[in-house]
Amino acid sequence: MAYNEVKNNANRTFERTLTYDLYTDPKVYEQEIEDVFAKSWQLVGHVSQLENPGQYFTAEVAGEPLLISRANDGVIRAFYNVCPHRATKLEKKDEGQKKIFQCSYHGWTFHLDGKLNKAPNFTGEEAACVSDCHLRPVRIEILESLIFVNLDENAKSLIETYGDFFDRLAKFPFLGELKRVNQKTRVLKCNWKAFIDNYLECDHCHVAHPGFVATLDMRNYQIVTCQNYSIQGSVVKPDKTMGSNDLNEAEMQGGEFYWLWPNLMVTIYPGPGNMATIQMLPIDHETTLAVYTYYFRDENLTQEEKDLVTFAEQVREEDVELVELEQIGFRSRAFNRGVYSKSEKAIVQFHELVLEALGR
Repeated sequence: MAYNEVKNNANRTFERTLTYDLYTDPKVYEQEIEDVFAKSWQLVGHVSQLENPGQYFTAEVAGEPLLISRANDGVIRAFYNVCPHRATKLEKKDEGQKKIFQCSYHGWTFHLDGKLNKAPNFTGEEAACVSDCHLRPVRIEILESLIFVNLDENAKSLIETYGDFFDRLAKFPFLGELKRVNQKTRVLKCNWKAFIDNYLECDHCHVAHPGFVATLDMRNYQIVTCQNYSIQGSVVKPDKTMGSNDLNEAEMQGGEFYWLWPNLMVTIYPGPGNMATIQMLPIDHETTLAVYTYYFRDENLTQEEKDLVTFAEQVREEDVELVELEQIGFRSRAFNRGVYSKSEKAIVQFHELVLEALGR
């Protein structure tokens, strides 16, 4: 079926999904790195990681090593973590605090704002020739304390890309008080898109997530597609809590689950002020690194907050088994594509964006 027909008839029952080769072909993975991940906003961290000048952390986006730091002027900047002299990776640690960055190869040093400090093997007139050899900057934007980067210098801003998403987050007044307190990773034996597909529908919830269904009011569960993102949400059942009964009414929001193109999920659970992010980072065409990050007011979690984390991890564990079983089926000759149900409009949106990015 032609792509235009899929796009124009996305609300029809039994519409066909992406073909399964898009989940198993290494050439598709290679194209996605260039046309999806190198051209989209990627979450790399949180401002609580860079509270003081000199603090830094490293990251990787689309195979590119990155360095994010707070300079003495208080500005958070992002650079390619590569020395301009001979392409050596500059900072090797995941995080730290320094007064100056130094390359371990020839000893070149750089200020926290990326400008060259000294090039020891260049003196006299030679030194003047390399005076403009600074660290190469990367586009960076910070909203709601979340740090995003984009390797595409011509990409639209976060606000232009995601419309009113950050306005929606602003209704949670506690977000500015949160800190990044914990991060866990897990290697999944599936294509990155398989987990996104799973996240974007809840038809499987009654079968696979009994605890989730028992806690949230599924009769009022809604999925809404927006500009390059979607939102799912419900409310806690009257007889269920996810922690203490002594909760601030402003924090007793129904669970809200956001997906942002292409690979970021942001969750705000009912209960004490909290946020969690999930990122799907492709390792290859059939392997994905799942990054789970938790944000609370304090790193010393209360029992209520620990219970919330346990609840979230149980749901994720149930999803991992599903998507890994699905990847086995993607490789089978039995079928070459699936079908959409009427409730899977968020998956339709995701698939349309994938096809658009790949030029298919």
